[in-house]
Amino acid sequence: MTSEASPPSSPAAGPDGPVAYADARARLLADPDASGSRRRTALAGLTDRWLTGLLAGAGAPPGVALVAVGGYGRGELSPRSDLDILLLHDGPVDSALPERIWYPVWDSGAALDHSVRTLAEARTVAAEDLKAQLGLLDARHIAGDAALTASLRSAVLSDWRATASTRLPELQELGAERAERHGELSFLLEPDLKEARGGLRDIVALNAIAASWLADAPRDGLEAAARRLSDVRDALHLTTGRATERLSLQDQDQVAATLGVLDADTLLRQVYEAARTITYAGDVTWRAVDRVLAARSSRGRRSSRLSFPFTGTGRGSGAVARGAVDRRPLAEGVVEQDGEAVLAQGARPATDPVLPLRAAAAAAQAGLTISYATVRRLAAETKPLPVPWPDEAREQLVTLLGAGEACIPVWEALEAEGLITRLLPDWERVRCRPQRNAVHRWTVDRHLVETAVKAAAMTRRVARPDLLLVAALLHDLGKGWPGDHSEAGEVIVRDVAVRMGFDTADTETLAVLVRHHLTLVDTATRRDPDDPATVDLITKVVGTLPHLELLHALTEADATATGPAAWSSWRASLVDDLVGRAAAQLAGGYPFPADVEPTAEEERLAVEAARTGGPALSLHAQSNQDSFATEPMGVDLVLAIPDRPGLLGTVAGVLALHRLTVRAASLRELDPIGIGAVLLISWTVTAEYGELPEAARLRADLRRALEGSLDVARKLAERDAAAPRRRGISTPPPVVSVAPGAASATATVLEVRAHDAPGLLHRIGRALDDAGVRVRTAHISTLGADAVDAFYVTDPAGRPLSAQRAAEVAARIQAALG
Repeated sequence: MTSEASPPSSPAAGPDGPVAYADARARLLADPDASGSRRRTALAGLTDRWLTGLLAGAGAPPGVALVAVGGYGRGELSPRSDLDILLLHDGPVDSALPERIWYPVWDSGAALDHSVRTLAEARTVAAEDLKAQLGLLDARHIAGDAALTASLRSAVLSDWRATASTRLPELQELGAERAERHGELSFLLEPDLKEARGGLRDIVALNAIAASWLADAPRDGLEAAARRLSDVRDALHLTTGRATERLSLQDQDQVAATLGVLDADTLLRQVYEAARTITYAGDVTWRAVDRVLAARSSRGRRSSRLSFPFTGTGRGSGAVARGAVDRRPLAEGVVEQDGEAVLAQGARPATDPVLPLRAAAAAAQAGLTISYATVRRLAAETKPLPVPWPDEAREQLVTLLGAGEACIPVWEALEAEGLITRLLPDWERVRCRPQRNAVHRWTVDRHLVETAVKAAAMTRRVARPDLLLVAALLHDLGKGWPGDHSEAGEVIVRDVAVRMGFDTADTETLAVLVRHHLTLVDTATRRDPDDPATVDLITKVVGTLPHLELLHALTEADATATGPAAWSSWRASLVDDLVGRAAAQLAGGYPFPADVEPTAEEERLAVEAARTGGPALSLHAQSNQDSFATEPMGVDLVLAIPDRPGLLGTVAGVLALHRLTVRAASLRELDPIGIGAVLLISWTVTAEYGELPEAARLRADLRRALEGSLDVARKLAERDAAAPRRRGISTPPPVVSVAPGAASATATVLEVRAHDAPGLLHRIGRALDDAGVRVRTAHISTLGADAVDAFYVTDPAGRPLSAQRAAEVAARIQAALG
């Protein structure tokens, strides 16, 4: 090697020596006035000037350029970041030239990732290696032939856009693999700031998608989130003196102090908030990419078959040129489009404060997400819910939670736009709050959602699934306050329940569940189950069997949502045994609402039906009482008719034909004038898509169905066959049970717990009719997306069913519900 090709004999020789650079770099890193993005930019500029001098001192010929790629290419350098440098040339170069540059860099102590390539070689490598191509997308000229660098940038971007349809799915797969290896940054106690889902690598991916011109990420808050993670990484580098990306527990206090943050928990919350912003932006952007690529694929297939192009413009984020927009109704004001829930054209968010919850519930129950544009509009235009909430708002929240796993992406979308804290102000105290316990997998807020997800699979075990789901969502709200979180949570949940519109009894139930959500596990694992005082403790806490079954389900949902270490077969068996002992001690009457005296109108209709021998009915539209909406919210329908076989199923079928959803109903016998029994059915129904049928038409169809001229079952079957199939969500199977013999002295009580669906009550009624039993009384309730119905039945002679006969009827209903 000639002396010209050798590195400087003294590492400090000249202004461009490695020691001079290292000293300048050290001064910059120690400067208290230089921090954050300002310091990263200054460090990149310092490095640029040094490398420019090195290239000039190395005697580089024309046709050579130094190019920064990767993070360095973006013009920001963290204290311990690698220097990613490409020596680009357009022809043969002296083999010693690169060494004249690389050796001083190595001598300075900087980590170096280097390569020497022609433009053609760089493009070839990029085509074969996605990570290399991503680095080149950020190529930035440092020194030398600027035109050569410009040619590289132009070629790389052109190649990227030309191959985006194949490279983007590959990039998406790489992201999924990283998430599988490193987890979600938003929930990890020791997160990898770069590689975990929601980390800095995902920012690179989002920039690459934007460079493809196929889609762009939601930009609100994204730059600030990336800056926050970069600042934390800088502080971590300075604290540890290493190029580490993992924010270890032992470093968090010092990193927080370096950043001037209150404590390690506050630091983690800031990291989690930034990660969630990035994660949500990624979810929205990848869905847009998927839609664009699917549309391109579909367009290609249609063009090859039909030889004419698509026309028209789609609606919503990431829309592409397409034909007629396919929009399917989901709920009032909400439709499905392009695999997402969006607002219907006639939706009026400004006058419909329940719309965010209704859209969320409809999306989750259909297994869809809410489009980004829709959530943004809901956040911008809807007004806060009145206090107490309208009944519909509470029901829609329960329906959302009851969707199970499908609830999570919808909840995340609402949370990203601030809608959750608008609905539940107490949520802010637990949002992104870390749990410094190895047993817990999630932050406090995500644990609450995960508990509701677990509880959704247990709704068939309880008579009040709505209270189970709400208790699951709220049970740890006390962790945002000082002291015992169960005690604090009881106080909070009483206030929240009243704001949600729960009555006094339900509020008390929720308070008991939150206050004692740890009691079953603690008692079962720490007390002697054979000691009568142990069972007495539980029975005094819960008071009733319904409370016990709710607390049992909540306990299991809470533990399984916490993590594998929190629930085991051993713990489950101890809790089950304790619950069984407590249930035996609490055994008593079946918990269904007592009959109420008929109103004057109900008596009038019953007398009319008894005298005429035909149906008598009345319809009253309910009005929303809050100041934001005046549209009718539902119908109270009272029907009196002399008893006849198949009555319940027939009337329920007519309501289903008119797309009326049964929210509640009661059926009882009256003999108003002493000439024979009349069945009185009081219904509360709501319109499936917000438009109530004409009262005259509903009356006419009820009469036709009762007379036999309208075949309700056939009409429902035809409509179901013609309806487009939607994937929906998986739900717990229906449960049909026979209540204990003590439930009623004069009838057998059958209880049905099932996912509510159009025609559900019609199918139950037909099954009861086919079984040859009489329905003497019924209590129908729809709680969110779950139906909990009780039927008091007898044989034709009016006697309770035998145990065997009751089991046969229950099996028949179970088969009808499939």
